[in-house]
Amino acid sequence: VQLVESGGGLVQPGGSLRLSCAASGFTFSHYGMTWHRQAPGEERDLVAAIGLDDSLAYYADSVKGRFTISRDNAKNTVYLEMTSLKPEDTGVYYCNSHMGGQDYWGQGTQVTVSS
Repeated sequence: VQLVESGGGLVQPGGSLRLSCAASGFTFSHYGMTWHRQAPGEERDLVAAIGLDDSLAYYADSVKGRFTISRDNAKNTVYLEMTSLKPEDTGVYYCNSHMGGQDYWGQGTQVTVSS
């Protein structure tokens, strides 16, 4: 199992970014996926989750209305579209898949929201 995140960077408050997570080594379309965020000195928190297709999605209250999770099963990729970014959105973003009682994580991608 391999998860590779990309798309992070430095953005000004109010800006947007689109994160991608490319999955391999398992049947992607059979599993839900999640995005998590870890701010400096903080625990890793769930940001968004998606079911087997785009019909089921969950968002943390802190990002509801600003972030959108989606997936392309043909490309084995899950996305996180982030808009109206705030300094408190800063952190390392990880995608995750939970399979067979085990969590699989990517290496993370850094998002910094600062003027």
